[in-house]
Amino acid sequence: MSAAVELEPVPQQIHTISLFVNNVPGVLVRVALVFSRRGFNIESLVVSPAAEGRFSRMTITCSGEPEVLEQIIKQLAKLVDVVRAIDHTGDSSYETEIALIKIEAPLAERTEILQVAEHFKARVVDYGAESMILQAYGSSEKLDALISLLRPYTISELVRSGKLLMARGKSTT
Repeated sequence: MSAAVELEPVPQQIHTISLFVNNVPGVLVRVALVFSRRGFNIESLVVSPAAEGRFSRMTITCSGEPEVLEQIIKQLAKLVDVVRAIDHTGDSSYETEIALIKIEAPLAERTEILQVAEHFKARVVDYGAESMILQAYGSSEKLDALISLLRPYTISELVRSGKLLMARGKSTT
């Protein structure tokens, strides 16, 4: 009798897409609909004003098949208010993310928590009688590792900014 072998799903590549868009109402909804129609889940989304106020920059992190993503980028580029759509996966770019982590921290555990925080260069931004808030920044992988090490201390709240990205050198984001 042979045992059934369960195969773990192959992790899909994480894609980071930047959009340069007109800063007008409704752009975000139209962008999200393009992803939704293709069955892509947006894992993180950051929208901020660009250097020139009439434009905004969107940084979208998602995972899925590269062929489908290519079609999504073509559709995004066709939207009226999208000036530029670029997949930065594999490009030379600077990426960072910010996390705020609230931890239940009785006095007996604070030293250990602070040692973990120091290793990851996280700052304590708020102390309470039974909790503290850490602020950390860096790559998504770095933040994942920090959060993993803090889980035994009971994370009561977690907020992550989503990935921010800028192309290096003279390349356009």
